[in-house]
Amino acid sequence: MVKKASSFAALGGLVYSTDSGRHCPDCRQPIDACICKQATVPAGDGIARVRRESKGRGGKTVTTISGVPLAGDELKELATALKRRCGTGGALKDGVIEIQGDHVDLLLEELAKRGFKAKKSGG
Repeated sequence: MVKKASSFAALGGLVYSTDSGRHCPDCRQPIDACICKQATVPAGDGIARVRRESKGRGGKTVTTISGVPLAGDELKELATALKRRCGTGGALKDGVIEIQGDHVDLLLEELAKRGFKAKKSGG
C-alpha cells in the first residue's frame, strides 16, 4: 500500500513549470531551442552523381541524382527546378532526386551551371 503525500515538499520537487514555455515532445527542449527539426547536410564527398536507372521500375527509365550537398528545403527546391528544366515529373526520396526519363547530359550541364560538382555515374 502506497501512502499519499501530505504536502508539496513531500512530492520531491518541481512538478510542472511554465518558465520556458512549450517543449518539443521529441527532444524535450524548449521550442526555440529544438534541435530535432534542424536539417543536417548529408556527409559525403560533395560530388553529385547522376545516373540512369531502369531496374525495378517496369522498364521505365529514371535519372537519379545522389550525393547533392544540400539539406531539407533547399534539396526540395533544387529537385523542383530540375524537374521543371527537364519538363518531366519526378520525386525526392531519401535524399535522392529521381527524374523521369533519360536526362543525364542535361542534368550534368544544369548542375554545373548551378555550381555543383557533378559526375556521370554508372554505365
